[in-house]
Amino acid sequence: MTLRAGSAIPVESVEVSAYSIPTDAPEADGTLSWDSTTLVLVSVHAGGQVGTGYTYAGTAVATVVAAKLADVVKDGDALQPPARWADMQHAVRNLGKPGVVSEAISAVDIALWDLRARLLDEPLVVALGAVHDATPIYGSGGFTSYDNDALRAQLCGWVNAGIPRVKMKVGSDPDADIGRVQAARSAIGDDVELFVDANGAYHRKQALLWAQRFADYDVRWFEEPVTSDDLDGLHQLREHGPAGMDIAAGEYGYHLPYFHQMLDAGAVDCLQADVTRALGITGVLKVAALCDARGMDLSLHCAPQISGQVGTAVWHMRHLEYFHDHVRIEGLAFDGTIDPEPGGLLRPDRTAPGHGLTVKQADLEQFRVA
Repeated sequence: MTLRAGSAIPVESVEVSAYSIPTDAPEADGTLSWDSTTLVLVSVHAGGQVGTGYTYAGTAVATVVAAKLADVVKDGDALQPPARWADMQHAVRNLGKPGVVSEAISAVDIALWDLRARLLDEPLVVALGAVHDATPIYGSGGFTSYDNDALRAQLCGWVNAGIPRVKMKVGSDPDADIGRVQAARSAIGDDVELFVDANGAYHRKQALLWAQRFADYDVRWFEEPVTSDDLDGLHQLREHGPAGMDIAAGEYGYHLPYFHQMLDAGAVDCLQADVTRALGITGVLKVAALCDARGMDLSLHCAPQISGQVGTAVWHMRHLEYFHDHVRIEGLAFDGTIDPEPGGLLRPDRTAPGHGLTVKQADLEQFRVA
């Protein structure tokens, strides 16, 4: 269709579905274990085009989208995702925004941005005003449920793919952590950056002790050494932890006040945010602005196929978590996925409109739960 300046294209419909996809092996981190991951897909239709968004959450997200958000965005201008985002913020006042509701808004917002770009026949990175050509990544997995052989194999797989930084889980069994970190370092060599993620498993002084021990193996990144609700504890670890080891948190942030409070507390050296949780593309770009104002880097959490696109529009972008589960699921769910380049970069396809992903519905159908 031909668009004229000032024209509006009303949203015609919103569809949502959910799929529970088994892991390829039992998985665990410092505070949780799981054997499946639920993908929630949202499709928004307008002007003969379809925009696709998604999040990783429970089926309750699909209920929020269908019962509340679909009617909020319907008939609104599909060319104005930030305006539809604002409409959704107002509409959920009585539902409680953090958590399930934020994940639902995130999926719809991603779909709206994809739809806008497709209506204008431009790549999403152009629509977002990219300032980088590609997004750096780190390989992520190293679950505490893995034995040392499986740990070594997975981390070396990332390294052999040309990714120069990798992350592993710690905290399920602190007595085993040093042996696991030692196994990881010996496998990947001295030239690859090694990160650890405790998912909030340690207490403050315990975390400081393990930070000092991990430093002996040149660990550069300690993610959620204590719960991300303990901003003072994160701040203390940032102040008193080993030189050269960054403290990171933020993946469980769902709206701007959370990130503002974390930054204001001096809780992290590098902030994290998840596009599929933190109110979508519109929300994460606002989080990025908080980082820009402080000259602080932002690291994007998981969902690599959409996060790799958004990362190009983040000025103080450090890297993106190329997470084992989500890499598998997005390869199963979508055509048009992009693979890492040597050097650990995801470079979006600038020849395709929108984010370039199309849903492989037939492949997903066996996993449908909603």
